[in-house]
Amino acid sequence: VQLVESGGGSAQTGGSLRLSCEASGAIYSSYCLGWFRQISGQEREGIAITDSGGRTNYADSVKGRFTISQDNAKNTLHLQMNSLKPEDTALYYCAVDKRSGGNCYLSRFLARITLWGQGTQVTVS
Repeated sequence: VQLVESGGGSAQTGGSLRLSCEASGAIYSSYCLGWFRQISGQEREGIAITDSGGRTNYADSVKGRFTISQDNAKNTLHLQMNSLKPEDTALYYCAVDKRSGGNCYLSRFLARITLWGQGTQVTVS
């Protein structure tokens, strides 16, 4: 499986962007799918996760503003980002955890991811 992110770019404070992540191979129901971001000079931050049942969990920093969703027919993961803030400026990655057997927890997502894409830059001013 390979992951390719798209949809990043520049936005004004309060604006919206929608990130997409297309998987080239099979995504199984036992996988956890999510997004993390990395601000320059800081550690990675797991921000959203979902499982095959559509359950989701978000970091407090994005809760109520970002929405993760998946289009199984298109093997694509999305991140709808609304009410953007300058502190959302970061490199955003989609990622897959193949090891958790569908027990998806944001708190351990970063430690368990097995695959991620090349990242897409989001800049909010």
